Formats: sequence, C-alpha cells, structure tokens
Amino acid sequence: MRLPGTRYQEPGWEDVRKLLGQCSLVALRACDPAHWHAPEGRADALARYVEQAGRALRALRGSARAAASGNSYGDTVAELATGLLYELQARPGDWDAFCAAAADPACWTPAGEGLLRKKVNDMYALLRDKVDADNYQAACGRPCSPNRMYAYRMLDTAHGEIARLFAGWEQHRAQVGAILGRALHAAGAPIETRQLRSIADCRPEWVLRWSETLEAFGGAPGPLHTRSKRFASLKSNPARIGAMLREIGDYEALSANRDRDWLQDLDDASAWVEDYWRVLQDAHDAATPGPDRILEAAQDELDAGDGEPADEAATDVVVDPLLREVAAAVSLPPGFMEEAAAAESRAASGRVGRLLADDGLPVRLAVYARLLGPDDDAYPDAWRDPATGALPTMQQLAALARVSLPTLRKRRDAAVARLQDALGAAATRTQTREVA
Repeated sequence: MRLPGTRYQEPGWEDVRKLLGQCSLVALRACDPAHWHAPEGRADALARYVEQAGRALRALRGSARAAASGNSYGDTVAELATGLLYELQARPGDWDAFCAAAADPACWTPAGEGLLRKKVNDMYALLRDKVDADNYQAACGRPCSPNRMYAYRMLDTAHGEIARLFAGWEQHRAQVGAILGRALHAAGAPIETRQLRSIADCRPEWVLRWSETLEAFGGAPGPLHTRSKRFASLKSNPARIGAMLREIGDYEALSANRDRDWLQDLDDASAWVEDYWRVLQDAHDAATPGPDRILEAAQDELDAGDGEPADEAATDVVVDPLLREVAAAVSLPPGFMEEAAAAESRAASGRVGRLLADDGLPVRLAVYARLLGPDDDAYPDAWRDPATGALPTMQQLAALARVSLPTLRKRRDAAVARLQDALGAAATRTQTREVA
C-alpha cells in the first residue's frame, strides 16, 4: 500500500522489521535490563540501546537484506530501519511502553529470545504507524491517527484477499458467492471478478461480507467482526470504507509509475537528442536547419553576399542605472550590464544581431541559451555569470528585463520563431542559387 507521505506501508516492511529485530537483540544483550525498571534509568537505557543498535545496523549495511529495496520510493531496508531507530529516540513514550512490557523476567531467559523479539516488533509496528500517520498529515493536511493508518492497511489487505478469491472463484465458489451476496451458477465467471481491476473498484459491501465469511471459511473472525474496537468506526459505515478504498486507489493510480517510468523517458529523450544532433550534423543542406544551425546559416548568407558588411560597432554603451541595481540584486557582478551590452554591440551588426536588435539584451541572451545551451564555448566572458560560468538563468534574465518569467519565455520564443522563419527563407534562396 502506498499513501502520500508514507514510507513503511509497503511489502519491504517485513525486511525492515526483521533487520530491526536482529539488531535489537544484539543491542539488548549489551544492555542491563535492571536499569529499565526505574523510570529515571530509561532515558539512559534508550540512548545506550540506540547507540548499540545503530552500530549493529552499520555492521550489516552490506548484507543482502539491508541493501534490498524497502519501498517504491527508492529507500533501502537499511535506510528505513535506521530512520525508524532514530525516530524512537524522539518518541521516548514508545520506549517506556516497551520497557514496561519487557519487564517480564521470561523475556531475559535463554528461551525467551522469541518473546523479547516479539515485543521489539510490537514497539516498531506501533512506531511505524505513528511516523507514517504524521507524514500523511503533513503531506495531505488531513488528520490521521495510527489507528486510521492501520485501517488503511487492513482495507488494502482485504482487497488483496478478495482479488485472490475472485481470481480463483471456481475453487472458492461458496465464499465468493457469500461475498457477492448471491449464489453462483456454473456457467461463466461472475462479472464482478472482471470488474475488480484495482482497489478503487472494490466495493464496501464486499469487504464487509469478506470479513463476515472468514470465520466460516478461515476458522477465525474477520477484522470487522471481532470483539476489538479498533475498527468500530468502520463496521457500520460502508460509505467511509468506500472513501478510504478510493483514496488508496486514487493515489495508486497517481503514482502508478512508481518513480521509474520517467527514468526510461529520460533515457529515451537522451537517445533522441543524440540522434537529433547527428541528423542535423549530416543535413547541412536541409531547407529548415535546426536551432544549432541558425547562427551559422545566417553567417553563411552574409558570406554569400546577401547582406551588408559589418561595421565596427562602438563599444561605449550607456546602461540604465536601475539595471545595475537589478543585476546586483540577482547576484550578477556590478559591471555585468555594461560589459555584456558592449560585447553584444560588437556582434549586433550581423544578420542575427539585426533580427534581434529590438528585443533587448536579456531576451537576446535567453534566445542564445535556448538555441545553443547556457554554456556554449562561443559566448564572450562578459555574458557569463562568474559564479556558474554560464549565461544567467531565465529567472535572472527576467529580472534584468523587468518582466515576469512567463513573459520572458513568450518573448524569447517569438524571437526564436523569427530567426527560424528568416533562416528558412535564406536557405530557400541559397538552394535557388545552386539550382540556377
């Protein structure tokens, strides 16, 4: 089960629990339980336990269990176990409850290791739900108690069991019929078995009937039909069960890629870009070259005589004093605007410079960053941010242009479109000359 903010509700928890139990036994053997009986000694005992258990976790971090995946967010079992161990130090109430439970002398006999480990498991199971409930509240802004987190997990388990029974409905005909509330006929699978595609499709009445059937078909009462009051709020509230099932299903659908599909997209995009640049390199005579050829093709047109020779541009540039203050505010050096504008004025006599003459320096730099990347070798040093060695970021350029970031993007894209149109026309004229 995966819910917003949670980290411990997935199948990897079993390995986390076993690793914590293993390390806890090592740590507890090094501690003197006699100090735990007095409340004043428990804080010191907790510090000693965390230190010893942490050392044991570090010693096992290279083991297969510790290195295994703990959840679909990419956390390993060791990382989750370590986080929960140190969370215990921030919640001494759980440690106090464990000390009280472990005061039983039977826990400290050679044959009591299993009993002691069970009490450790109980402590961490409760702590897990507290941590995930708090993180769920922080992620969603909705209240959530450890008991509610436990209820989410019970419903997720119920869905899994119902799906298993539906998949083998022929072998579980009587129980599936009881869950559906009708007798099943021999001909054909019930349509509900095909409708249950995810937990969001699981109906509250199926959950209630499944719980009701467990005593007859499994030998023990179902979670909604025990004497426990843990699920009292759900037993007579199908609407609430349905809402919780849909919430789990909605987040499951929202995070269906499990943070992995986009990595494949990244690989595909990288391969596409490599192919793109290779094709552009081989297609010098294409009618519409890509953005990497815009500046080069425009210069080719000038060399062919379809333009005026460039005059030496003046380097004395007057800059609005306010822009100096803005440049300083976005962490650019005090003389950036003067030096960048001077470098731009030296290149402004070219065709590209003339096409972008009315756009302003920030827009022109944004165009170059879009077409050639932020750190092309051809950029003058005066254009570069000394801190990064690249062109200023779009946020910095937007501040220099005194416009919002979306507005700067719109102006940049319009300038790029003009360049592409001009280059397409130039390439067409070049091809016409060659044919003639």
